[in-house]
Amino acid sequence: MGRILAIDYGKKRCGLAASDPMKIIANGLTTVATTELFDFISQYVAKEQVECIVMGKPTKVTGEDSETMKYITPFVNRLRKNFPSIPVEMVDERFTTKLAFQAMIDGGVKKKGRDNKNGTVDMVSATIILQTYMESVLH
Repeated sequence: MGRILAIDYGKKRCGLAASDPMKIIANGLTTVATTELFDFISQYVAKEQVECIVMGKPTKVTGEDSETMKYITPFVNRLRKNFPSIPVEMVDERFTTKLAFQAMIDGGVKKKGRDNKNGTVDMVSATIILQTYMESVLH
């Protein structure tokens, strides 16, 4: 049984989350600089069995792709080329940042911990993307 890896892609940094091997629980993994993302994924895939990679798909409220897709599409193509046996899925990530902030507030995280300088919001967003994917596909 393999894990599902989720990515909340950003221009500067990316949040990552992974499922447990039974694909029941979505866990925040880490946050990495976007320039280091491909190397991180390569190392992660080498040590963990990954069945699927899920990318957040930024869309406008109207449903159209947001401007960030021009950065995400080449990255997704690179993943598909370098890891042809691992499917890459896209999941609508509208409102995940707002949901992440609210989850952190509800969890008692102080304002300083929610400023996202350490990328916590990105990691929580990736976890929400993964949970959304798992709920829609696996259940």
